[in-house]
Amino acid sequence: MFCTFILYKSLVRPLLEYANTVWMCDIEKIEKVQMRATKLIQGLSSRSYEERLRVLQLPTLRYRPLRGDMIQLYL
Repeated sequence: MFCTFILYKSLVRPLLEYANTVWMCDIEKIEKVQMRATKLIQGLSSRSYEERLRVLQLPTLRYRPLRGDMIQLYL
């Protein structure tokens, strides 16, 4: 389970998060990539997307730009 997750988090997730202000108009398409990737993790395929994110402690890609903006505002 964790081998797939480590590969996803180190190889795929950074590509999805890169230049997030540019791809915000296509967020549904990008979010589908994460949905499919989290479904590949053994033992999580039968759970809902929200449950998979909760187990993996990952935020949605929709939340990431908002989080970045809040960090910039705080600094």
